[in-house]
Amino acid sequence: MNLNRIDVKLGVMIMLLFLVLLLPLGFVINQIFSGFYFTKVQEETSRLSAQYAQLIARHPDHMMIPMIEMMAQFSQVRIFIINPEGQIIAVANVPGLNKGDSIMLEELDALALGQTIETTYTDPEGKPYYMTGTPIMDQQSFYGGVFVLSSIEGIYQSLRGVRNLLILAGFGAFFIALGFTMVLSRSLSRPLLQMERAARKIAKGKLETRVEVGTTDEIGSLAMAINDLARDLKRYRDTRREFLANISHELRTPLTYLEGYAKVLKEGLYQSLEERDKYLDIIQKETKRLNQLINDLSELAKMEEGRISLNFQWVDIAEVLESVLSKTSLKAKEKGLLVQVDIEDDLPLLYGDGLRLEQIFLNLVENAIRYTDAGTVSVQAKLVGQKIIKTIVEDTGRGIPEEELPYIFERFYRVEKSRSRQHGGSGLGLAIVKKLVELHGGDIMVSSLPGKGTRFEVDFPVKVTLQDQEEGGK
Repeated sequence: MNLNRIDVKLGVMIMLLFLVLLLPLGFVINQIFSGFYFTKVQEETSRLSAQYAQLIARHPDHMMIPMIEMMAQFSQVRIFIINPEGQIIAVANVPGLNKGDSIMLEELDALALGQTIETTYTDPEGKPYYMTGTPIMDQQSFYGGVFVLSSIEGIYQSLRGVRNLLILAGFGAFFIALGFTMVLSRSLSRPLLQMERAARKIAKGKLETRVEVGTTDEIGSLAMAINDLARDLKRYRDTRREFLANISHELRTPLTYLEGYAKVLKEGLYQSLEERDKYLDIIQKETKRLNQLINDLSELAKMEEGRISLNFQWVDIAEVLESVLSKTSLKAKEKGLLVQVDIEDDLPLLYGDGLRLEQIFLNLVENAIRYTDAGTVSVQAKLVGQKIIKTIVEDTGRGIPEEELPYIFERFYRVEKSRSRQHGGSGLGLAIVKKLVELHGGDIMVSSLPGKGTRFEVDFPVKVTLQDQEEGGK
């Protein structure tokens, strides 16, 4: 048996706790029974010895002593009487004691002082007795003492029986508790062992592994956490693979164009100067596209590593939006889109990097125009609760399916993979936007309905200290 298993450890701990509780309980029960039996004997011997001592004290001429001795013989009461010198002058039913024997001086001294003696006596056969001695005295004189004995052998036998029952009950309770503990510890450890095996499978790359969640307690929460971890790792692995595939594709496509048209130009495989210039334009565009892709990748990597530097200053968000709308107006006009603008007057200044803020909204507005074939693109900016500047970019375009929304801020993620070449872009724009918004201490949210349009909301806090902004830009 592996002693390092959790069910073994748990079982041992429970059984130790059970023993720690059981042993003191058995001791207390034994003491209760012992005290009960001995109290009864003590009361009986004390009562008889006191009665006999009072009778004798009323007749100091010792006329009552023979009568008491005879009554004790008849009633099988164990008794002996001593005189003031400690000698036994009367004895009945007490094995090992005879008339003329003397008691110990310590007991005699205690009786002379009016004290009651309580002790035990063992006869020559080894039988135990409980003994109570009461002094015979009046207000002036000490006449001796009366000792009454009661056998306690039966008490010891009863106590042994009680102890045997307690031991038997303790062993029974122990084995019952042992069985219960084994069942309980295994029921508690089984899901933990299942989680351990599942975690090892996940560590080996079997990310489809799941743990059965059977409870809603801490163990169930741990199982759900492991399942969530497996799902997140699977998504991370799939995203990484997709990222590598996408980056390979994004790099290969412009390089193919560059290689092909450079070869055409080098070998003079063109018919006219116009055709040559067309090929040169393609090379220039693909070079620009490739350069933009590399810059976006580099910029995103710096943001994720916290190495990007931002030039914070007080910025008028209205001016930033007007600059963005000015740069995108021609594209909107070419597609016949209506651009609606609603910017509140006297918006507070925002502490941020003006160029990066413009990059955020330029990307959002360009996306809105790019994926809207007809209708409107609206840009709004307003103050919410004196603490938040909310900017909304909304379109009436194709929209995004609900199941795709959680992933649109990931690198190279595209809702429609076939649109990458048609609409251009590196697939990194929204990932960069999210990072820039977070570096400014803001939040970005998206909602969309397929066929109805998409709405981006960007919130920036207006009261942010210089220290917080500098820390966010490091």
